[in-house]
Amino acid sequence: MNIQKKMIGDHYKKLSTAKADGKKVVYTFVPGNLNELILSFDMLPVHPEINALQSGMRKKSGDFIMEAEKSGHSEDVCTYVKCDIGMMKKGNIGPTGEKLPEPDLLLLSYTGCFTFMKWFELLQKEYNCPVAMLHVPYQGDGEITESMKQYVVDQIRDTVIPALEKASGRKYDENRLKEFLRSSARAEDDLVAIWESAKNRPSPIDAYFGGVYYIGPIFTAFRGLPECEQYYKSLRKEVEYRVEHKMGPTTPEGELNQQKFRVVVEGPPNWTSFREFWKMFSDEGAVVVSSTYITVGGLYDRGFRHDAGKPMETMAEYCMGCYTNRNLPARVDILEKAIKDYHADGFLINSIKSCNSFSVGQLLMLRELEKRTGKAGGFIESDLVDPRYFSASNIKNRLESYFQMVAAKRAST
Repeated sequence: MNIQKKMIGDHYKKLSTAKADGKKVVYTFVPGNLNELILSFDMLPVHPEINALQSGMRKKSGDFIMEAEKSGHSEDVCTYVKCDIGMMKKGNIGPTGEKLPEPDLLLLSYTGCFTFMKWFELLQKEYNCPVAMLHVPYQGDGEITESMKQYVVDQIRDTVIPALEKASGRKYDENRLKEFLRSSARAEDDLVAIWESAKNRPSPIDAYFGGVYYIGPIFTAFRGLPECEQYYKSLRKEVEYRVEHKMGPTTPEGELNQQKFRVVVEGPPNWTSFREFWKMFSDEGAVVVSSTYITVGGLYDRGFRHDAGKPMETMAEYCMGCYTNRNLPARVDILEKAIKDYHADGFLINSIKSCNSFSVGQLLMLRELEKRTGKAGGFIESDLVDPRYFSASNIKNRLESYFQMVAAKRAST
């Protein structure tokens, strides 16, 4: 956690001096991003979702959201968007208190979330800068076909790379790109080993609350860089030590060694009350052994690795492979496998009020998973970064009731 926090802090500092340092800046999104390609042009990436969640964790998002709503944005609009727009209207001061640079390019990668397109439409009007659109086919039939892959490859080659060349003033360098891709693959190997450590009893990690710290570098500005590689080497070493000594994960209240419940969680966490939310689980002795949120940027545990031998194709596969670009049957399959592979006692859904990419169909998923696995499903509701939609007492009551139900169901079998 400490290493990751420093990495993020240093990145925001670089962004604050980007224009003075002559650096070009690309705004892009987390799911299925092209970080290695951006880095190969010596450009700095900015991720609006990361700005929003970091603002939420620092208790700044509420004011930003109210500012956006004063400008006419509906209460039902994604709160990441409203937080970002509100931050921009208040001077574009980032979560660490340093001003964020204006974009030289908006790189819009559609990966299962239509909100992204409207979001960048709003930013384009504000900044009046170029937009490169990468349309990523949705996995409606649950698989990536060769024609889908070629469609994305053609766009990367014919649209995205020329836009990056123009914005950066540099020519495309495939050998440099391959260096970043090789580094990514090595970090991805370590990350999968970290996830799979949760199959142990006790689990040495929490794959939801702790997991958000683990995915930070690889899903954002650092994948492909040596410091990202080193982060995952260090994390893997720490996790292996915990496995060897039968240690549980770190929580807000210390180490969780008495693990009463092993659960799988669907949906993003709440950021405005993150610590309090986490404590509700640890107070019940519940450890999250797998979650879908940690796959929002890519499903490495299903075998994908960036492949420097086919740079265009591997980037296309990555863009199409993230969790939010998969249909509901595929998501159910992913959850079912996690429940079985990680020997979970049950599963929980955190339904996010303003995030349709995750929340649509979750009740159907719950019923189907209960039928397939025989495990008890729980359902709670919150939001991403709007503090008005986190009811601590309601969520706590639901969680307590859920874990009582899991205990009773386990005792009867």
